[in-house]
Amino acid sequence: MPQGPRLNLTQLSTLRELVRRGTLAAAAQHLGYTPGAASQHLAALESALGVALVERSGRHLVLTDAGRVMAEHAEELLAAEVRAVSATRSAHDAVAGPLIVGSWGSTAATLLAPIVQRMRVAFPDVSISSREVDLDSATTSVRYGEVDVAFGLDYFDAPLAGDKAIQLTRLPPETFAVAVAPGSVPTPSATAPGARTSTAPTGSREYVGTELLSDLDWILPPESSQYGRAIRSGFRRLGFEPRVVHEVTDTAASLQLAAAGLGATVMTGLMRRLNTSLDLTALHMREPLTRQIVLISRGDVGRREPVRVFVEEAESAVAQLLATVTW
Repeated sequence: MPQGPRLNLTQLSTLRELVRRGTLAAAAQHLGYTPGAASQHLAALESALGVALVERSGRHLVLTDAGRVMAEHAEELLAAEVRAVSATRSAHDAVAGPLIVGSWGSTAATLLAPIVQRMRVAFPDVSISSREVDLDSATTSVRYGEVDVAFGLDYFDAPLAGDKAIQLTRLPPETFAVAVAPGSVPTPSATAPGARTSTAPTGSREYVGTELLSDLDWILPPESSQYGRAIRSGFRRLGFEPRVVHEVTDTAASLQLAAAGLGATVMTGLMRRLNTSLDLTALHMREPLTRQIVLISRGDVGRREPVRVFVEEAESAVAQLLATVTW
């Protein structure tokens, strides 16, 4: 019985990256090849299949109908390769193999190190490396196989979009407080009787209401980001529109501006933990906004032992870390 063409995983990777990156030069750079070598990969794949996969459109390569079909199958075949390698390495019931973790900002600074340290002790045959990912693109990085698992964020007021190909593991939630420079916002004890105030003492904690919050100048990320959209949507749900005077994406920079008295921003316990040198007052909302750190992995690699144990170790490490966070 005659055999069909034999597919080459390197050539399939080149085709996949051409689809992802948009140009052959970008695909070659990502894979570590020269453009000439990447072109040869595609030519060899076309020769093996006996059909044209790409064609010229001006100065660019575009997929033919056959190329689009093959690109879809390439994703499946390359994902199957990852599963096969992991299953083979774990065949003797040991958790082993490489694991690439996507991290960003506060997760790289506070969560990654303790989790990796725990993994080194419990699972020494897992080789962990990490890459910084854009928070808003973390799901895409996992879907495209650039990382095996990534930290992400989910918000009640700006939830992550559902994706059947993606699995989310939710870690313990965090509460946002309002960060301001000491003395920049009146507190109940500093407010004269009969004066207008939006704060009220409850036990040892002072809570601020929307009337006071609506009077503040705000330092927030752009609304185009998930974070900025979540905070604005949350404030609108509470009944006020924040007056944003400084749009800043970086959390540390936002807290520095707040400490300098240039406005109010929001922070969680983990954010505060990373910026203990700043002199800040935390004001608490009666109906606080929350965020939830999530671990993002592909749904079809659930059997990958390194991913599974990393998620388990992360759940334990984050719970312990959040238990130690104080305002």
